[in-house]
Amino acid sequence: MLPIGDEQNGRVLTPVVNTSLIAINVVVFLIEMLIANGPPGALDAFFATWGMIPAEVAQRHNLYTIVTSQFLHAGWLHLGGNMLFLWVFGDNVEDAMGHVKYLIFYLLCGSVAALAQLVSSPTSTIVLVGASGAISGVLGAYIVLFPQGRVRTLIFLGVFVTFMLVPAWIVLGLWFLLQLVSGIGTISAQGADVGGVAFWAHVGGFIAGALLIWVFRDPSAVERQRAARAGNAAWQRTSWRTPR
Repeated sequence: MLPIGDEQNGRVLTPVVNTSLIAINVVVFLIEMLIANGPPGALDAFFATWGMIPAEVAQRHNLYTIVTSQFLHAGWLHLGGNMLFLWVFGDNVEDAMGHVKYLIFYLLCGSVAALAQLVSSPTSTIVLVGASGAISGVLGAYIVLFPQGRVRTLIFLGVFVTFMLVPAWIVLGLWFLLQLVSGIGTISAQGADVGGVAFWAHVGGFIAGALLIWVFRDPSAVERQRAARAGNAAWQRTSWRTPR
């Protein structure tokens, strides 16, 4: 399942922070591409400077990389997948808490996610990069706020592809379960310093978002969105009986 959109009913704030975060990530990635076309090893040095190396942070070195690593990506698919999820779910979460609180929430979730990955592999010298930890926090907030929200999802059934509206608790619940199971699977490889997907960062970010949303949310904004979504759902259930 690949989410490509969700309900916008009740959202009134222009998602300037969410859009800005996407733009910054894209710009940083383009800078990476320019560096990659430079001297050999320059991109590796760039990642080593601004990405998070768990073993170094565990020794209280380069603590700034807990934040800066959230804006680096390892490739087009890495960037595209992260930005798609942020685009689909971030605007509603920003509306539910306001611009400034959303920015703080996003960076805080990303930092907790990075530390969760550090705890899982404190001696790793593999560079950790990506916004997925912070975005996992956004997903955790979304499933708490709008579990029944309908997500426009691309479904792959073998060679057939279709679109469906799927409740958020199913889409995001399955995503979180996959991250948790995959993270548990990496425990058997503990001590093997290998690269790959930072599953524990995803798990940590998601849980952080699901908990922190209770502090950061604006209850009136949340109720506004929920009421609008409920009204739209009721209209869709009865519209088939409306005379034409």
